[in-house]
Amino acid sequence: MTDWDDGRTPPAEQPPSTGRLVEQLSEQATRLIRAEVALAKAEMTEKAKRSGIGLGLVAAALVIVLYAVGVLIWAGILGLSTVWSLWLSALVVGVAMLLVAGIAVAIAVGQLKKAARRPETIDRVKEDVETFKKGVRQ
Repeated sequence: MTDWDDGRTPPAEQPPSTGRLVEQLSEQATRLIRAEVALAKAEMTEKAKRSGIGLGLVAAALVIVLYAVGVLIWAGILGLSTVWSLWLSALVVGVAMLLVAGIAVAIAVGQLKKAARRPETIDRVKEDVETFKKGVRQ
């Protein structure tokens, strides 16, 4: 049976010393903290990527809206000065562009909401600290 982290079997006649137990605790705590920090970095990287995607889609939607407004203005001008079918077709194009922009904004909002969530690592670190405190008190 191996009770030690390094795979060695403690001698049967003597249990691990207090010094060894403290050393193991220190090693394990250090590894745990490093792992949690690495996980937090990974979560923040993912959050930054989602924010970038969301902001990129918002920018794209704003460009589309800008063009749609231009088309709608052009459709209004043509509607006043020409026959019905030409401005109606321009109006349909403008409305279609606004629909595309609306879909892009809906996707962007979803991405930004996902990015705004609090990292789970924070909760796990708090749990680890509480567990450590309870272990030290005993």
